[in-house]
Amino acid sequence: MDKIAQSLGYLQTVAQGFVPEVAIILGSGLNSVADCLEEQIVIPYSSIPGFPVPSAEALGHKGNLVLGKVSGHNVCAFQGRIHYYEHCDMEQVLMPTRLAHAMGAKYLFVTNASGSVNISYRLGDLVIIDDHINMIPNPLLGVESLKYGDWFTDMSRPYDPYLIALAEAVAGQLGIKVHNGIYIGVTGPSYETAAENKFFRLIGADAVGMSTTPEVIAGRQMGMRVFGISLITGLARDAAPGAVTRGVDVISVANRSCKKVTALMEGMIKRL
Repeated sequence: MDKIAQSLGYLQTVAQGFVPEVAIILGSGLNSVADCLEEQIVIPYSSIPGFPVPSAEALGHKGNLVLGKVSGHNVCAFQGRIHYYEHCDMEQVLMPTRLAHAMGAKYLFVTNASGSVNISYRLGDLVIIDDHINMIPNPLLGVESLKYGDWFTDMSRPYDPYLIALAEAVAGQLGIKVHNGIYIGVTGPSYETAAENKFFRLIGADAVGMSTTPEVIAGRQMGMRVFGISLITGLARDAAPGAVTRGVDVISVANRSCKKVTALMEGMIKRL
């Protein structure tokens, strides 16, 4: 039995009959977004057979799967993700996405704490992801990925236009300032140099992080409708001379700004 089947079998026993409509993958310091779920069932990753647990060194990732409801919509929220830099194993990176799809989720909402590339961005800003540049190994490499869909997955619109428009409308109604931009996914785990920031800006990126793009590609391969948002938790090295990014500072900014992400996610799910 493969790991997805092992995990799914366990969850069907623990939460019999629960079929999520929406899956949310929560980035660094964004665990409390799951607090908006009602009738919660909290399942530690460590108790799910075959499911990976974030490394202790991966900051701000609680390691729980939270099942619940938002205005009658079934939602599964993954409090933390596995990054490629932790194990260099794409199978582990994709477990939340593929498990959510196996559970029945049609929508995939991905969040991340990212650094700014666009020099107009400020700490705590929200960026709706319109498109991305993937510099992490493609998650569809290898014949094993054919179990989940076509190799040659169309990525002309990885982020669902309807969900982008919905997020913009909800943000406007709630008075939440948002940007629209292009996210670039890199392996990390070191933060970017000033020269790398300049290069990323030159090729069209607005925000940079160490996750998200593999999950989005895998989600699209399986036919999920994807929405992505970045919370800016670090400033571009070349735009803020002398600034130093530390993991604890990233988590601090994410914790302070998490309420905006929660309000946006909750508002979107209510209107699906």
